[in-house]
Amino acid sequence: MNNDYIAIACNTLEIEAQALLDAKKRISDEIPRAVEMILACKGKLVITGVGKSGLIGAKIAATFASTGTPSFFLHPTEALHGDLGMIGREDAVLAISYSGESPELNSILPHIKRFDIPLIGMTRNAESTLGRYSDEVININVLQEACPLDVAPTSSTTLTLAMGDALAVCLMRARNFQKEDFASFHPGGALGKRLFVKVFDLMRTEDLPIVDEKTSLKEAILKLSEGRLGTVMLTDGSGRLSGLLSDGDIRRALMSESFSLDAPSERFATKNPLVIDDATMLASDALVLIETKKIQLLVVTDKDGMIQGALHLHTLVEAGIS
Repeated sequence: MNNDYIAIACNTLEIEAQALLDAKKRISDEIPRAVEMILACKGKLVITGVGKSGLIGAKIAATFASTGTPSFFLHPTEALHGDLGMIGREDAVLAISYSGESPELNSILPHIKRFDIPLIGMTRNAESTLGRYSDEVININVLQEACPLDVAPTSSTTLTLAMGDALAVCLMRARNFQKEDFASFHPGGALGKRLFVKVFDLMRTEDLPIVDEKTSLKEAILKLSEGRLGTVMLTDGSGRLSGLLSDGDIRRALMSESFSLDAPSERFATKNPLVIDDATMLASDALVLIETKKIQLLVVTDKDGMIQGALHLHTLVEAGIS
């Protein structure tokens, strides 16, 4: 039975993939014309559709909105009951109906055309009601649905979604939409964090474990425990960073013949540790430094070596920086 399911799944993918390849062969000037219509739109691109087409339309609208084309989804039924006013004279409409004969959608088409609003139709039939009302028609016809009954929208919805993606990508190229632009629409996403979160946003600046380099190892260990960074920062007589004393340094000190809890901390510290003197550095770049140097803590100083803060690897991980 498992092999049957695998065969069914593979066949489904093959049928839907073939629908995309068939559509690729027939793409012509309708795509460039649709792209130009959307580029010329001074308002928003309104996506509308019913049922499965509506669900796909909502996703397409989200894709457009996040890639530089102001867009929103409007359900035709809601439009008929007052929301038609959401479509402005400077907007354009992308209407989706596989048959081109969805009653709810077709009911709003005369109102859209009455205000001479550009209309792009996605349908399998250019001679359908939607096709005739449209200024441009994008063919989403498929030879076969992946559904074994050839009834449930499967291949057709896949193709519709892909056509929406194709338009969005064309518009991204036309607008020279860059990853920085994408990140500005997704500040909470991984890309947004990589491009916008700075070291000063995440570094710890209060209650830092700092002691003078002459402080005894015993006192430094106490300070290290209180600081909860796994490291204590040492400063010289001028208050500048002079070294770091980590858990690892202390373990290595225990093996030394000169080990003494009363010895000055500097004797066992790591001198000239890696630091950065620019808190505006991207947190993602700081993570690269930490991973490259195989350290846990990155100290942030000013140009004179005075400690400003500390950035721990765990903080970066918890913040989702990658």
